[in-house]
Amino acid sequence: MTQPAQTVAVISVAQAINRCFELSIYLLVLMGFGALASTGGLDLPTILLVGAALAVRGYLLVERRSVVISEGWTTPLTIAYFVFYAADYLLLSRSFLTATVHLVLFAVVVRTFSLRRDRDYTTLAILAFLMVLASAVLTVDSVFLLFFAGFMLMAVATFILMEMRRSVRAARFQARHSRDMQEHRHLAFSLARVTPTLVLMILVGAAAVFFLLPRMSAGYLGGYSFGTDFSTGFSDRVQLGRIGEIQQSNAVVMHIQIDGDKEGKYALHWRGVALANFDGKNWSNPREQYVLRRETDGGFAVPLFSQGVAQAAPTRSQTAPGSLNHLIHYRVLMEPIGTNVFFLAPWARRVSGAYRTLQIDMGGAVSDLDSQRSVSLYEADSDISTPSPEQLRGAGDYLPGFALAYLQLPGLDPRIPRLAAQISGSASSSYDKAALLERYLKTHYGYTLQLPRSPVPDPLANFLFERKQGHCEYFASSMAVMLRTLRIPARVVNGFRSDEFNDLTGNYVVRARNAHAWVEAYFPGYGWVTFDPTPGGGIGSQQGWGRAMLYLDAAASFWREWVISYDSSHQYILSQSVRSGTRGSWERARMWARLRYARLLNWARKSQRGAEHAPGRWFGGSVAVAFLLLALANAARISRMLRRRRLRAHPERSPDQAAAMWYERMARYLARRGVQKSTTQTAQEFVRVIEDERLRTRVGRFTDAYESARFGNSADDALRLPELYEEVESATKK
Repeated sequence: MTQPAQTVAVISVAQAINRCFELSIYLLVLMGFGALASTGGLDLPTILLVGAALAVRGYLLVERRSVVISEGWTTPLTIAYFVFYAADYLLLSRSFLTATVHLVLFAVVVRTFSLRRDRDYTTLAILAFLMVLASAVLTVDSVFLLFFAGFMLMAVATFILMEMRRSVRAARFQARHSRDMQEHRHLAFSLARVTPTLVLMILVGAAAVFFLLPRMSAGYLGGYSFGTDFSTGFSDRVQLGRIGEIQQSNAVVMHIQIDGDKEGKYALHWRGVALANFDGKNWSNPREQYVLRRETDGGFAVPLFSQGVAQAAPTRSQTAPGSLNHLIHYRVLMEPIGTNVFFLAPWARRVSGAYRTLQIDMGGAVSDLDSQRSVSLYEADSDISTPSPEQLRGAGDYLPGFALAYLQLPGLDPRIPRLAAQISGSASSSYDKAALLERYLKTHYGYTLQLPRSPVPDPLANFLFERKQGHCEYFASSMAVMLRTLRIPARVVNGFRSDEFNDLTGNYVVRARNAHAWVEAYFPGYGWVTFDPTPGGGIGSQQGWGRAMLYLDAAASFWREWVISYDSSHQYILSQSVRSGTRGSWERARMWARLRYARLLNWARKSQRGAEHAPGRWFGGSVAVAFLLLALANAARISRMLRRRRLRAHPERSPDQAAAMWYERMARYLARRGVQKSTTQTAQEFVRVIEDERLRTRVGRFTDAYESARFGNSADDALRLPELYEEVESATKK
């Protein structure tokens, strides 16, 4: 007694679908958690606990074991965690976002081990989506793109399987466990082909919508602030040692591209804030700030008073006295580090970007007045020329009124003024005194990022006379204070140094470890001049990145600029590039067509001359070409014929395809003998309508073997089909 055809057709489908569904929803959760963990916003205990729980769940899936938390425990656990959630928000993390993320992760773990009904699986899928959503808020890094692509892949597979699972359940089919692994493999291969195609279509459609639709606003991600040390390291009040804390990180802060620079030939200071007042432990800045004038093209002119050479805003052609007018234009793409300060090369002349209002203080720090939008992408022009030492030695002694504020000193250890006088005693000009102080600090003190273990009453005296090592802030503060004891106006500037160049993108890669502090001294008639007393090792040196790291940085830079910071200006640039590229492609296509036409014409003329001189050889060649063209035109038919021949010779290699081929042949043969199979009939229904009992019996045996090979993938039944086909033929010959 053979098994019914309907049961054979769906052997093990239900078990295979359930197996694939459980695996896909597990991978969906894993992708969501991976995206969340990659943001760096999760604490280590949370990552370890949730990661361990998901690892246990994966092990149980591999071993085909099921561990389900009883409903009697699920509710008490949830209630207990809501109590912990309040404690987490009020006492532990003290952050609504962090506490809520912990709550979502707890729900994920509990739901992963309490899957019973369809709604439990749906809830788990929603929680996985919430993890990805939280990741989008916590990071703008390109790593998120990888996890998001994986999440989309598994989401499409999960919802396809969810619908298939529902349909199979409704059909109430029964499966045999012995065929489960074979059916599972077939289903997995089918999903592996279909799911990436659907995801690719979704991504292409989403990319088209993203790049073509206009941007009505900057988006909520731009205003997200991390509240890190950056915001306090570049504010109006900075505690001594803050820059050293920033330098502990290797995270990328910004990418800078200077027009015409393809080799990384510049080693510039990128000014953030200039600090004037010092109380012995903290540097601060006067709060006098001025709104910058907006030009007709949307840019902002930067006045020269910050350089100390003028008191009014300049035109774009103004330069400082003694300047060689070395103007550079550059683009800066900043990561969201939680500060509204623009980092600019000295001395900035103009800043432009999608910002409504900018301001500048007396120290030359340019900042964004829009608290809802962090500094992201901007362009600027700077004059990086500097006066020569000869010019600075000839500077006058008269100090304008604003420069006197940069002579203020707190109560100092008396050894500091004596050391300054001792170092500069042989110098006759203010510039030579500053140069001697700079060189002395560079050569007599060591650089370290190790901060003092406990606060000291006088950090500068401790650095100069006891510890004799420190990071850039101690060097800069010591030089500024000693310059002031010599009646030379000085201030400390916090910003970055650029020393890492990516030749793939033409960008300087500025990292947190490149945070730096240096000194600006005032010289009448020439303004503020930069001095850097920190030893060279303190600003970092080239790290010798491998090519792989350069490519990763290029991808991250592209993601940050063309996805996270994509706006109407990027749309215009993209449309212009597409337009010029389309025009160029059209011209190249026309030239290609003309060239091919000329070559074809020459070939035709040569062929004509060849036919006239050697007609026999030309005729033979023409016949060969005709046969070749005929073979190409019938390539599909020839391929099918060869495939059928292979299937007839070796049906066991592909039982389902061999069965389909033999059944089609049998149906055509019977149709020629007057027994026509309707397209609406199933194979078994066709058997029942055959009137000839002898023929019906043999077609029935053929059909049973066909269904077993076609839907059960039975190689033995596929091998029997040629013999059964001959029996069908013999039954029609009376």
